[in-house]
Amino acid sequence: QVRLVESGGGLVQPGSSLRLSCTASGFTFGNYEMHWYRQAPGKEREEVANISPSDRYRNVDDSVWDRFFISRDNNRNTVYLQMNKLTPADTATYYCNVKVRAQDYWGQGTQVTVSS
Repeated sequence: QVRLVESGGGLVQPGSSLRLSCTASGFTFGNYEMHWYRQAPGKEREEVANISPSDRYRNVDDSVWDRFFISRDNNRNTVYLQMNKLTPADTATYYCNVKVRAQDYWGQGTQVTVSS
């Protein structure tokens, strides 16, 4: 079955960087677009970035376009989210997502807390 496992979150100070990873299994990773979402307390889940199957296209939300970078390694079945210059507004649970045969799959999420 489809499985997504996120890692790399943590408690960091403002201005720090983190790299999140999401390792996938149960489907042909290189054939699917991958997404990163985040959900802050009391807010709706929002998409942060996505990347095409062959890494030909990457999209990052306007709110983080100059600080966040999405990439993937199809040999490792892993998608990454590099986050730089983190601010308290980036505090959220970050989720990996894929849609396989019209069904959305989510990982368990990884918590990112930015605080001094």
